[in-house]
Amino acid sequence: MTAPPPAHGLLVGKTAVVTAAAGTGIGSAVARRMLAEGARVLISDRHERRLAATRAELAELPGAEIAAVACDVTDETQVQRMFDAATSTFGQVDVVVNNAGLGGTASILDMTDEQWHRVLDVTLNGTFRCTRAAVRLFREQGNAGVVVNNASVIGWRAQAGQAHYAAAKAGVMALTRCAALDAAPLGVRINAVAPSLVMHENLAKVTSDELLAELTAREAFGRSAQPWEVANAVVFLASDYSTYLTGEVISVSNQHP
Repeated sequence: MTAPPPAHGLLVGKTAVVTAAAGTGIGSAVARRMLAEGARVLISDRHERRLAATRAELAELPGAEIAAVACDVTDETQVQRMFDAATSTFGQVDVVVNNAGLGGTASILDMTDEQWHRVLDVTLNGTFRCTRAAVRLFREQGNAGVVVNNASVIGWRAQAGQAHYAAAKAGVMALTRCAALDAAPLGVRINAVAPSLVMHENLAKVTSDELLAELTAREAFGRSAQPWEVANAVVFLASDYSTYLTGEVISVSNQHP
């Protein structure tokens, strides 16, 4: 299949917030799919120019209700401003997709404290900040909201040069499991997806052909995933088809250990 399947109105009447949604990766694919499924969507990103361009592109979709606000998830003030913008624009928030993450390649022999802390602050701490803000907001609103975090199969398996990113993504998985239990009494569901190799233009720019070939060889279908294929799994978790599912990490690949 080379294009997403038809929409089925799975998110009609819901409002979603999607972080790191500028550009052509998983975040923008999630926003696009959620709009197709009937949701109102606020996208955020720290790259304001790309964010504005993505919002303009998504606004051209039929019936799209789309807003955007710049947000750096390492800044608690900006995180709160993002949620305030969503509620002031759409009335309430029903779904939060924590997609923001930062990678990089460095051997543990050469990795600096700054590299380590930066990757963890965006990828793990940023997910924590947004999850905490989301659950607090759901409690205020009195609605059984949903959080979907973006983890990675690298949180399960080893890859050279990825100690910081793997630790952060493994942390996202653990955060998802534990936060789900904290939020369950409120009726809030918290789950995660764990993609493997997802091809988009930014990944292609920063990854060597040799590494891409090696990673592709691990894939059961002999190819990388398309961003919309991960977005479909996110929409499932956000929808009422997963009302009894919480604290789970769904592998969007064949690489669950």
